[in-house]
Amino acid sequence: MPFSAALSTEPRTLQAMDEVCRQTQSRVSGPPDLAVLFFSPHHAEDIAGAVEKAWQGLQPRCLIGCMGESIIGNDKEVEENPALSLWAGKWNHPVQVDAFHLVLERTPDGFSLMGWPDSLVNADPDHSVVLLLGEPSSFPIDFFLKQVNDNNKGLRVCGGMASGSGGQGPCRLILNDRVLDHGAVGVVVSGPTIRCIVSQGCRPIGRHMIITKAQDNLIYELGGKTPLLQLQELWPELGERDRQLFQQGLHIGRVINEYQGEFQRGDFLVRNVLGLERSSGALGLNDLVRVGQTVQFHVRDAESADEDLHALLQLDVHAHENRPGAVLAFSCNGRGTRLFPEPNHDARVVREETGSIPVAGFFAQGELGPVGGQNFIHGFTASLALFED
Repeated sequence: MPFSAALSTEPRTLQAMDEVCRQTQSRVSGPPDLAVLFFSPHHAEDIAGAVEKAWQGLQPRCLIGCMGESIIGNDKEVEENPALSLWAGKWNHPVQVDAFHLVLERTPDGFSLMGWPDSLVNADPDHSVVLLLGEPSSFPIDFFLKQVNDNNKGLRVCGGMASGSGGQGPCRLILNDRVLDHGAVGVVVSGPTIRCIVSQGCRPIGRHMIITKAQDNLIYELGGKTPLLQLQELWPELGERDRQLFQQGLHIGRVINEYQGEFQRGDFLVRNVLGLERSSGALGLNDLVRVGQTVQFHVRDAESADEDLHALLQLDVHAHENRPGAVLAFSCNGRGTRLFPEPNHDARVVREETGSIPVAGFFAQGELGPVGGQNFIHGFTASLALFED
């Protein structure tokens, strides 16, 4: 098999690593081209020895990984309990994997990210993906994404920010045989076909509108009217359920690619509404906006998140000749049983729509993925990297 995903809930770290390595070696013939490891905070103390064991036993060309509050393995999401998940891929055609460690350093010209891989210079955006795992307290993810978006247009970034430290120090990262506590680890994968999905868990209400007056993160006019007036006119059109969601938390999606003739699911970057100013009718967001952008109000709940993930996976499967052979899943730590009434939601939905393929991942403190041809950090999303079989 070209791919494998193994999950262990054994609380002893070295024994858990032995278990997932044995399963991987029984499914993947020879050293993997790429291995990705996710582990719960319960294993943080002994992870260095376990990583050395995996590096020597599997002998992968590249190994990256991180700590996660909750761990995904195949059709399971292990929350609040020990878990270790190992994903491996070995292709039968040439594949380039270039691992790197990025750190923020002060230079005479200001702060810079050091450690960029050489392979980014000539990476073909259509056939390359960056898988990135960041330490949230020490890595400037917005700075990184802006540089990639500006200098490597169309190159997709998928991954997440490590989680699970509970404010008790940095989250651990893994790069080959090393355990790190700062920056970000990643790999540029070139050659295999990798598709990216970002399920933002929202659905639109109302209609598209153009921002006609705005400054920084404040929208003063939508279609020539204040946002407050637009919302007051929208309210009578909503059903009872949408009114409840409206009151619990309103979101707004802005179109990234304005040159499209139509806007559909996946074209909007969803951001939180911070508040409304009653005197002016202005609306504040946790993002910058500008005049001329197309936006639409959105609501989010478990039902919408479930429907969105199903729909995006169905759209991907039907749009491509080759089905996914494996998935890396980066879900928000606000999902799981904090959002859905039943456990294992995202892992289960992925396998329902793609088949019983290898799946591994973790619950992140911010998920990374492309929307409208640009890369962003998201919240409450499920960002997926789908590897063609």
